[in-house]
Amino acid sequence: MSNINIQVDEFNKLTPHEIIEDSRVKEKFIQVWDTLWGQDNKEAGIKAYERESIYFRRYMDDNYKTINAVTRLSIFMSFLDLAVSGLSVEPGVRALCYLQGRSTKVGVNDRGGDLYENRLTLTVSGYGELVLRERCGQIKYADNPVLVYKEDSFSFSDKDGRKSVDYTCNLPHTTVVACFIRIVRNDGSIDYAVMFEEDWMRLSNYSAKQNRYFDRSKNQWIEKGANALYSSNNGGIDTGFLMAKAIKHAFKTYPKLRVGKETVLEADVDTMKEMNMDDIYNVDEQIETKPEPFGETKQAPGVTIDTNEDSGDGAFN
Repeated sequence: MSNINIQVDEFNKLTPHEIIEDSRVKEKFIQVWDTLWGQDNKEAGIKAYERESIYFRRYMDDNYKTINAVTRLSIFMSFLDLAVSGLSVEPGVRALCYLQGRSTKVGVNDRGGDLYENRLTLTVSGYGELVLRERCGQIKYADNPVLVYKEDSFSFSDKDGRKSVDYTCNLPHTTVVACFIRIVRNDGSIDYAVMFEEDWMRLSNYSAKQNRYFDRSKNQWIEKGANALYSSNNGGIDTGFLMAKAIKHAFKTYPKLRVGKETVLEADVDTMKEMNMDDIYNVDEQIETKPEPFGETKQAPGVTIDTNEDSGDGAFN
């Protein structure tokens, strides 16, 4: 892989659109994609760049406030992470990954308070995680999540490490009470992951706790409540949201996946902090850059922190 060097301070002189359209960024994206996923298709990287750059620019146009708040370097790195992962940010109900602004801790100030920096991250959904785990050989495949309603016949057992599910669908349906997913490992063995109502109620309570923020002007905590999807289905959890949650939490005990610097799995946001991808990015960091502090706590003046219940860093609005 050839060395395409881009200095950090050069990104700060470009607009978000110019970063994606920069010839060196384009060349690097295509090079990484072809190296990792091109195989015998010589035009794979070019087609991927043309497709993903359109989605990226569309996101930047629709979320200009977020884009103007994040660092230019994180825009480049999250874009290149698409080539590293081989996924797509094409929007949809079962999107493989999506872009999100996050407030990330970068250090402490002179008084010992936390310093935060706005960054653009590539977040891999549960569906995207399935693709990654299939590619790396952790699983053979996984069935679509199955919703269980109170009218259904359902039981789950775990005997000597062997999990099994007995399920019968009984119509009509009213209230969902569980969700399970069947996973087939490469050795042919079967694994099941099950979420019950008490599981997503616990997540809902955690979401409400994480979504609160401190209003300095009022000197008090503001309660925003849990993610609306926990109660958007006539007071119950949104079924599509629940299915994504089931996928997300099915792999809590599986080995961690290798992802890029600005990529985060919904189920494991710490993964990106453990990776060393410098050989991929080839960014010259000899020029020191000082991120703008976001205050001494997670809530900086003028910024609303909206934390994801499965993450340690906060998504900002």
